[in-house]
Amino acid sequence: MNAGKSTSLLQSAYNYQERGMQVAIFTAAIDNRYGIGKVSSRIGLQMDAQIFAVDFDFLKYCQEVKLVERLDCVLIDEAQFLTKEQVRQLTDVVDNLHIPVLAFGLRTDFLGETFPGSQALLAWADKLIELKTICHCGRKANFVVRLDEQGQPSRGGEQVQIGGNDTYLSMCRKHFKELVW
Repeated sequence: MNAGKSTSLLQSAYNYQERGMQVAIFTAAIDNRYGIGKVSSRIGLQMDAQIFAVDFDFLKYCQEVKLVERLDCVLIDEAQFLTKEQVRQLTDVVDNLHIPVLAFGLRTDFLGETFPGSQALLAWADKLIELKTICHCGRKANFVVRLDEQGQPSRGGEQVQIGGNDTYLSMCRKHFKELVW
């Protein structure tokens, strides 16, 4: 959270488009904070995107697009919501269709557990780049804490709950452990 993942995705899309290249931008159907089919950053940048749900087939989509037009890059926001099968499909897009895929998402949830999509990406990605943000103490924040209605740290609940700065806080491991463990 708050590391600039969506901003980086939007910058990458702009760079491709500026050179006359075609991109496919995706975001998770479950995340409708900024409207359905929108990738938005905290600094106000926004682009339209196609949505993916658990049954979306990325390989089939890319194969069909390539039959009628160019596709130079696939960009995915909220990649933690991919399924393991979708991550495998994306590896086929890279390996067999020769289309780069850039996926942006969280590694862990509010309890420090990996999301299924993140786990598959960590295992199968060619390259990983960590975008960093900071904890209130100034150290690198690599965890998020979910706050309940009273502003207290949650220690249980569903893995997925869509929210922003009012619901989640980025924290270093030390402060995460103090609040959640």
